[in-house]
Amino acid sequence: MFSSRDAFENDFCPVRDELLGEMYRANANGLPLLVESVSSEVRAMLALFCYRRSHLHALAIAIAGSCTERELIQFGGRVGSTLYALSREPSARSAPSSTYGSRKPITLSTKPLSTFKPIEDEVDDEDLQAVTA
Repeated sequence: MFSSRDAFENDFCPVRDELLGEMYRANANGLPLLVESVSSEVRAMLALFCYRRSHLHALAIAIAGSCTERELIQFGGRVGSTLYALSREPSARSAPSSTYGSRKPITLSTKPLSTFKPIEDEVDDEDLQAVTA
């Protein structure tokens, strides 16, 4: 079994990469089955591991929803307490587990970013004489 100190200091994923990938790709109905397949301690460490990565925040909140506050605090301290509170908010439960559905749309400007005054290049008489000579 992994210790919480090792998980935090070495920052490694407490589950196989394949399982993490399956959880990341799972829909809202399949995710709870995958989460239940690991022990409660590993679940808490996994929720904290995912929470430290911005692209896995939604997954972290979904996993933390299956953890007790005591487990999350035991392995994550204040961060665990915060994660527990986030997982219990009504907006967190209705949010999709996939990060693709919760991304903000990208907007692009339709106006020019800046305008420049045309460069007026005046020819000096000295330069003109040097070229023609």
